[in-house]
Amino acid sequence: MTPASAAPPVPADPRPGRGVAPRPTPATAVPQRQGGVVENVTGAQSLVRALEEVGAEVVFGMPGGAILPAYDPLMDSKRVRHVLVRHEQGAGHAAEGYAAATGKVGVCMATSGPGATNLVTPLADAAMDSVPIVAITGQVGSAAIGTDAFQEADIRGITMPITKHNYLVTDPADIPRAIAEAFHIASTGRPGPVLVDITKDALQAATTFSWPPTFELPGYRPVTKPHNKQIREAARLIKAARRPVLYIGGGVIRSGASEALREFVELTQIPLVTTLMARGAVPDEHPLHLGMPGMHGSVAAVTALQKADLLIALGTRFDDRVTGKLATFAPLAKVIHADIDPAEISKNRVADVPMVGDCTEVITELHRAMSAPDALGDYESWRAEAQGWKDTYPLGYTPPESGQMAPQYVIERIGELTGPDGTYVAGVGQHQMWAAQFVKYSRPNSWLNSGGLGTMGFSVPAAMGAKAAEPERVVWAIDGDGCFQMTNQELATCVINNIPIKVAIINNSSLGMVRQWQTLFYNERYSNTDLHTAHGGERIPDFVKLAEAYGCVGLRCERAEDVDDTIRQALEINDRPVVIDFVVCRDAMVWPMVPAGVSNDEIMYARGVSPVWDREE
Repeated sequence: MTPASAAPPVPADPRPGRGVAPRPTPATAVPQRQGGVVENVTGAQSLVRALEEVGAEVVFGMPGGAILPAYDPLMDSKRVRHVLVRHEQGAGHAAEGYAAATGKVGVCMATSGPGATNLVTPLADAAMDSVPIVAITGQVGSAAIGTDAFQEADIRGITMPITKHNYLVTDPADIPRAIAEAFHIASTGRPGPVLVDITKDALQAATTFSWPPTFELPGYRPVTKPHNKQIREAARLIKAARRPVLYIGGGVIRSGASEALREFVELTQIPLVTTLMARGAVPDEHPLHLGMPGMHGSVAAVTALQKADLLIALGTRFDDRVTGKLATFAPLAKVIHADIDPAEISKNRVADVPMVGDCTEVITELHRAMSAPDALGDYESWRAEAQGWKDTYPLGYTPPESGQMAPQYVIERIGELTGPDGTYVAGVGQHQMWAAQFVKYSRPNSWLNSGGLGTMGFSVPAAMGAKAAEPERVVWAIDGDGCFQMTNQELATCVINNIPIKVAIINNSSLGMVRQWQTLFYNERYSNTDLHTAHGGERIPDFVKLAEAYGCVGLRCERAEDVDDTIRQALEINDRPVVIDFVVCRDAMVWPMVPAGVSNDEIMYARGVSPVWDREE
């Protein structure tokens, strides 16, 4: 086995929602269930036993030649459920959905060569969005490595830039340790994907299995507790500020820090924004919540960041979709930046107070520091000003003059009729932004999407994974007609495995976000964005017939007055997946919008309409 990097591990924190424990130790053993008993097994049996012992509940995968030895003992496992997908990309996104909905490690499995390379997109997606998954791939026999053997691909080399860590295992004795380390690394520090590539001969060979393994990971010591000096300096800046903003990123969700954050907001009464990856970290209905910042964020959120004199950035990475033109982002603000990943601190925006640590630990320590008498500043006039922007420029939309359905209305009604206990999983594009804007989120992990990589096709398999993880919840895949056609084959997986997700296709017969840009920036020259799925008398394919062919319930809605009844009908069906073809206006656009590459000061509230303020202030 050849590790990529390593260090003394940190034992997993037993508290729900926590990815890391506060104190590292030089060696770790995963909780013992075997009592030290040594079993004579094959490498494949050892792999399945290891998955059982680390607590894997569901594996999404597809067999093939190199991984086939593992599938024989997997069939006998009473503790690990295998879900046979129709494409390995679906397995990876399903593992992401499982992990994002629960905070647990998601697992996917594929064979060598094309099976493994089909996992590349989900691995890159998980790396960008800090999703803890373990991908297990078969590899050709160790003697054949490097010979261009049938279905050989150097998946370890291919995925090294997009995994947190990865392994090539050629010795069956190393399998339990590799799996234990993989789960530990995926779920501690900044969560992320880990790949374990195992040769076929290692799976077939005789070995022994005992649990737990002891392992050393030199160099891997996630810092979870922030330095007291930095906490004191942050408290000083917060007290001195007059226009502070809490800039909340997805790290708060991954850390399980939402409750601590809500208490901190109540204490400080500082306005906040939640990024696309942090929706639900604080309920949307909270009076201090200004909305989502960024390219399609609310005017109040974008403006507050631009006019703030202090940003308290927690678990966020100052990505380009939030900052716009970086040189003009929040020009008046000092920055407190806390993140579990030291590589993110000052990467894009230099932090005045850098803090490396787990968001839960950071917020808890800040709360303690700000609870002292006279620790808080006077933010009353700032709150009133921010509320004024919120009142003046609320999120909204204009119903289409054509009489066709507004996609925003459809998504808004899905959220209202399903309620806060539902889980909403979006594809990528206009429907993703509308789902982020018009569904009201009040709990963490209720909103799942591909944020950093922007992966079309994410929604259906990720919703499948979320539903497999939490079968009692209503899970909606809010998808576009373009995204849906990339991974809809996983509907067969859902039907056969009794995973009754609900799919809302926001069908504007277009690659909608690309079409919006063509409208605004390419003189309405619609080059290769018409999908022929709804308009012009064409239905290629007919989504209702396609759903029925897969064994789902297929519904179609083309009138606004039928939206509620159609959604209610879908909510009443829980014995199989439901697919609704919502035929909507193709000219609807996502507003507000900051065009790419310009200052956030140039935010447009609607086409040709910009907020009026003193930009020189």
